[in-house]
Amino acid sequence: MVYSQADKTFSQYPVKFTSYMELVSKHNLDYAAEQFEVSKAEAAIEIAKVFPDPTLSFGMTQNREGQLTTGHDLSSELDVPVELFGKRRARIDLAKSQHELSKALLSDFFRNLEADAATVFLEALKQKQLYAVKLNSYQTMKRLSEADSVRLKLGSIMEIDAIQSKLEAGSLLNELLQSEADLNNSFTQLSQMTGALKADSLLVPDGSLLFKQRSFEINALISIASNKRADLVAALYNKEVADKALRLAKKERNIDLGLKLGVDNSYLPTNNGPSAIAYTAGIAIPLKFSNLYKGQVKLAQFQISQSEELYKKAELQIRTEITQALQRYQSLCKQVDSFDHGMLEGAQNVRKGKIYSYDRGETSLLEVLNAQRTFNNVQQSYYETLFNRAVALVELEKAAGIWDVDF
Repeated sequence: MVYSQADKTFSQYPVKFTSYMELVSKHNLDYAAEQFEVSKAEAAIEIAKVFPDPTLSFGMTQNREGQLTTGHDLSSELDVPVELFGKRRARIDLAKSQHELSKALLSDFFRNLEADAATVFLEALKQKQLYAVKLNSYQTMKRLSEADSVRLKLGSIMEIDAIQSKLEAGSLLNELLQSEADLNNSFTQLSQMTGALKADSLLVPDGSLLFKQRSFEINALISIASNKRADLVAALYNKEVADKALRLAKKERNIDLGLKLGVDNSYLPTNNGPSAIAYTAGIAIPLKFSNLYKGQVKLAQFQISQSEELYKKAELQIRTEITQALQRYQSLCKQVDSFDHGMLEGAQNVRKGKIYSYDRGETSLLEVLNAQRTFNNVQQSYYETLFNRAVALVELEKAAGIWDVDF
């Protein structure tokens, strides 16, 4: 069994965290699609500015007495609807508030996208480390298996020990191959987040799960979030939209007028020109029986009440998220400290000592394998904890509405 490096089927392009996040902001397909919501809201403002179209109508009347034509009339009329009481302004104000709401929702979408993209980057870093652990374990056991084959020929160990070490190396090779597949899959996700997935190339993270631990003060985080969290800003604009919708609903209950201007020309069969011209002007006043029903106004009032409750919920959610995220981050910082202060070094020293004793014939193969498994488990747990700590930091900054992480 020979295996020494990762699959090179794909061309790999290292990318640092800041460059990767810039690619996500510019080329992520989900974000690009979401931006159209803002463009649609801008178009809605233009729609709200439109005046009602006037109507121009023409008609002809033919006068007859039996079989005899006695003349005809030609008429034309211009009907101009006139909106009163600021209906158009109310529609425009509502559309502008909806535009601001769409921009706030886009900012909140990007806040979540940043956290998701950072987690994908961290996952790829973790898989790189886990792959290195698997590769090192396989290479160590492979060397031990090869040495056991030699010792078996020399008669210094039993055949069962040589078979056992060979089987263990084969098992670790299978784990290594699975780890390689997980690694390439994480690289694929990294490329997908940037909208630049190609069949023959992959982005590879150039960074580290190690970073200097930071301290945070919960009240300061809550204060920052109350001013910067995009979803709270969106909740505020949602209240404004509800207020503007109620204002428009009340305006819509007012009457509109219709201005009518007309000309009627009467022609006799014996005349070349009109025998009479009549001018008409009038006003059409609708009868607003629909105002007996107040469903639209009530709906708008309920939306205001709902938006106020949603805003309170968003405020409470911020406090809850920050508290939970901070507690998780602090706990994981302590776990990383535990690994750094003896656990990793101790597991490595035990493994080295067992291998050394086995080479001298002072210990059994089973003890070596147990030490190797313990070392592997400790390393894997360490990198999992580093990953979880980094993700916890991302989630904490996401909850607080700040973003200054780098890995």
